[in-house]
Amino acid sequence: MPGAVTTAIAEAIDSLDPDRRADRVGIGHPGPSDRACRIARIAINLPGWREVPLADWLEPMLRRRVTCANDANCAAIGELWKGAARGAGDVVLLTLGTGVGGAVLLGGELFTGHRGAAAEPGLIGLQPDGPHCNSGNRGSLESYCSINGLARLSPLPPRELARRADQGDSTALAVWAEYGRLLGVGISSLLYLFTPELVLLGGGLSAASAHFLPAVWQEVEQRVLAVSREGLRIERCALGNGAGRLGAARLALERLS
Repeated sequence: MPGAVTTAIAEAIDSLDPDRRADRVGIGHPGPSDRACRIARIAINLPGWREVPLADWLEPMLRRRVTCANDANCAAIGELWKGAARGAGDVVLLTLGTGVGGAVLLGGELFTGHRGAAAEPGLIGLQPDGPHCNSGNRGSLESYCSINGLARLSPLPPRELARRADQGDSTALAVWAEYGRLLGVGISSLLYLFTPELVLLGGGLSAASAHFLPAVWQEVEQRVLAVSREGLRIERCALGNGAGRLGAARLALERLS
């Protein structure tokens, strides 16, 4: 529940910085923040996470100023600062894991919309009558390209499926190809919206990107006009889980100066 998680966050920060050398804290959380970057508005895969005033709860516990952001937004800022997105202006990032999160950078700035909830690319629709999604949608990109979505294609855990693909197992390779086809359909829609120069893939499933990226590219090349994918790169994130931590820290430095 949000209260217990907030207490655990405060205890972890105090243990990391007992001397209080840091006076600002950046927090990444699943789902969108409010426009003021203080409220975790909703996390569709976590029970009880609706309109949680995370910064208001944490600041008196930490005696430090706090800012919040969607965890994928934090990852995008981290990659822009120290990772694969350095020097890029227009970027779409997808995190492939328990859900499919995402972030959009336009001109090097986060695109969050007029109420802070924009850029949830994992919730776009692929199939109108597809599996139910916790967002209320059906057949979303998340429904097909999260860990649960991969489980619809194979009963094997992702790590084992990747190991077998590494060894050339034809069944495992076919599963990853189908996963890449579905992901490529979703990315194609995003390319028409944002025409980014770079699509970054993060999250645990991105570790198998060598097995599914060819199928992603095949879909993109078939579905997207050349003018909308000119100069496009699709790559794995460079910083792994560290991207979110770096990005949250960077946002705290920028917003709470």
